[in-house]
Amino acid sequence: MTDHVIVTDEDNTRIITMRRPDKKNALTQGMYLAMADAIKSAQNDPDIRSIVISGGSGVFTAGNDLEDFAKANTANDDSSRPMAATQFLKALAYNEKPLIGAVDGIAVGVGTTMLFHCDYVLASTTATFSTPFIHLGLVPEAASSLLAPRTMGHHRAFSMLVMGRTVTADEAREAGFVNVIVAPGHTEVEARKVAREIGSLPKDAVALTRKLLKPARDDVLRRMDEESHHFGERLKSDEARNAFSAFFARKKKA
Repeated sequence: MTDHVIVTDEDNTRIITMRRPDKKNALTQGMYLAMADAIKSAQNDPDIRSIVISGGSGVFTAGNDLEDFAKANTANDDSSRPMAATQFLKALAYNEKPLIGAVDGIAVGVGTTMLFHCDYVLASTTATFSTPFIHLGLVPEAASSLLAPRTMGHHRAFSMLVMGRTVTADEAREAGFVNVIVAPGHTEVEARKVAREIGSLPKDAVALTRKLLKPARDDVLRRMDEESHHFGERLKSDEARNAFSAFFARKKKA
């Protein structure tokens, strides 16, 4: 579907690697669809015990490709509204396999919010996490308005999701959504070790315990739909239009 997502199966682990280095792994509609398909197709494969999402070395992802948002902002109808991202987020919500995030470098927007669906997250010492939705006149997505406060508390979630404060790897570990910090270039290798450890445990017991630990899926899906509704409205707002214009003006001067 796209050359920008590499999917490999190894040692009972499906590894999904974002690979668009020239754009800091900014996610296109094709990339969202490829990742959604990789997650969904793993569900009925008994040989796959865990899923790893990685950006390779040096960068996780710069988030959604803003050109998609800009197109949706100027469209006369809803046809240009990015829907592939919704398929990816729903795939995360319906996923029943242990999900491991391997973050090396920046994780922006959905690059951070997807991690709240992970069961285990490794970050490099250079990893940073940011969710600049408000700065773009938008609202958070991926049910992060539900999952982030549940994971890190309201005050930290407000600082990140509303104020747009960048979180370092150490701060993310302290906040509770990063398990361990490793050297740059080693996140995926260490994530594979974690996957093998999980794979050695009794499969059904892992699945049941994971389900017990997670919030109710209906609650997650309901919040995703609520966020999506507001997100779509905000994409058409003057605040978003002005934010995108300013962003592309700065990019053009750079």
